[in-house]
Amino acid sequence: MVRHIVCFKLADSTPETRTTARDILLSMRGKVPTAQHIEVFIDELHSARSFDVMLQVDVLSFDDLERYQNDPYHCNIVKKHMHAVAAQSIALDFEL
Repeated sequence: MVRHIVCFKLADSTPETRTTARDILLSMRGKVPTAQHIEVFIDELHSARSFDVMLQVDVLSFDDLERYQNDPYHCNIVKKHMHAVAAQSIALDFEL
């Protein structure tokens, strides 16, 4: 199992933009076949060093992670939105 984590700092971090980002990320459930499990969290402290939204996706292998990265729904809907609203992002991928 491989875990893919991405943290997003939104350009306009309002409750509405955080909620919309969360909902779009969660919309991958059932639409991206290689994603075995998806969770999304919204930061509650809003400190200067905080990121606003965290995505956690579990896939079976690094090959499935590559398929996930290139999935049409992920690319055309989710990445497109997140690239438009994120000022910064960081990622971490590791084997469980």
